[in-house]
Amino acid sequence: MGTSWHSGRVPPATRSRTASRKPTGNARSWDEPTLAPVVLVRGPEGLLRERAVDGLVALARERDPNTEKVELDAAAYGAGNLQVAASPSLFGEAKIVVVTAAEAGTDDVYADLLAYVAAPDPETTVVVVHGGGQRGKKMLDAIVASKAPILQCDALTRDADKAEFVSRDLRAAKRRAEPEAVRALIDAVGADLRELAAAVAQLVNDTTGTIGVGVVDRYYAGRVEATGFKVADAAVAGDAGGAVALLRHALATGADPVPLVAALAMRMRTLAKVAAIRGGSVTARELGLQDWQVRNAQRDLARWTPEGLATAITAVAQADAEVKGAGRDPVYAVEKAVLTIAQATARR
Repeated sequence: MGTSWHSGRVPPATRSRTASRKPTGNARSWDEPTLAPVVLVRGPEGLLRERAVDGLVALARERDPNTEKVELDAAAYGAGNLQVAASPSLFGEAKIVVVTAAEAGTDDVYADLLAYVAAPDPETTVVVVHGGGQRGKKMLDAIVASKAPILQCDALTRDADKAEFVSRDLRAAKRRAEPEAVRALIDAVGADLRELAAAVAQLVNDTTGTIGVGVVDRYYAGRVEATGFKVADAAVAGDAGGAVALLRHALATGADPVPLVAALAMRMRTLAKVAAIRGGSVTARELGLQDWQVRNAQRDLARWTPEGLATAITAVAQADAEVKGAGRDPVYAVEKAVLTIAQATARR
């Protein structure tokens, strides 16, 4: 019996608005799975790659509950494995074959995938999962040229994207949180998306009702102090001593200077953007900010002058260059930036 390939849409309650940016060509967001003979799941964010694959498997089993999932590790692949895995089973069950770690694949897997993409089995879905990089480029180019769906799993670097990721998981669980609680959770857990998802799951399982800042603090207050965002908050508030103490604690518990400077830069960019809003007709949405970010930044800007803001931004830019190789002492570079920000705040 023939297979009817179709685009599967994740229900509106669980789709990510920020992750679903305008697609280009046959590319789309990780949470917009589409079944086809070949699907490419591509990007550096491991959790999103896993969720994209889960979405494809769910779609396949929604169409046929007896669909068999077969996994092939590209890094340990032997010639001919794909042909065997993608062949019809004895009883004719549908199959979805997931080729993992294609960014570290063997030459055999690339050769077999190139041949398969040229003449795929219309009754089977082969999902190629690639974490990024140039290895397997010829194979990737062939998949792209075939017009196969591409599910993008890009890293979520903006606060707004992380906030929407948290809100997405909460919507899926039929729960909600105060915007300030979402920010507090991001500050506490940090940039690791897997840890952020685990924190959301814990709060959903262990609490009831709307999640507030108090709930987040109760569960994660001990971790907040070790994040770059807390360091940035203290520096922006002009608390030089507190900012340096938090910074040293973060470094002592394993934090790297590069993401710490990135947190400072993100904070200063937000202040600069909101300062621009205050002086013109640009809206928060046009600058990619959430309403709570604007409110917090407007409160902080009451302590700043344009000159102080410029001084702080320059200091962060210099620290960014130094922690990425232009300087000899990354720890000194980030500490100097923190002190400069705190002192610039006080210049009124």
